[in-house]
Amino acid sequence: MTTIDVDGMACTGCETTVEDALADVPGVESAEADHEAGAVRVEGDADPDAVTAAIDEAGYEPER
Repeated sequence: MTTIDVDGMACTGCETTVEDALADVPGVESAEADHEAGAVRVEGDADPDAVTAAIDEAGYEPER
């Protein structure tokens, strides 16, 4: 499991957007975003660069 800090999530809708974006990344088994913590937990063997790129493309700022 990897935890990535994410700036810009403000509500549960933001969580869903991030989780949906990560669902399309090969190797991501699950993703659980938490806007209050400002982070997303990702399980699987996805390429870390692909994970951060998906978060970025969804409109949020992942910690690099």
